[in-house]
Amino acid sequence: MKISLLSDLTKSKLKFSEIAFKGTIIAAILTVPSIIAFLITWVILDNLIIAAILGGIVHFIAMGFSLKISKKILIKK
Repeated sequence: MKISLLSDLTKSKLKFSEIAFKGTIIAAILTVPSIIAFLITWVILDNLIIAAILGGIVHFIAMGFSLKISKKILIKK
């Protein structure tokens, strides 16, 4: 009796270079909006604390979408 947990033999596996490249894209998608929100808020309001809080909020919102983004990017067709 063979038990296979969390593995699907019909799907092909990604190469390490593909995972690294797609992981870099996901990281950029997640971090760029929060950095931009931080910088724009800091320049406009000239308040570092509010800019950091707003950048953190944008980052956590982006992290909420990260599962959907990674499923779309990392699935090999």
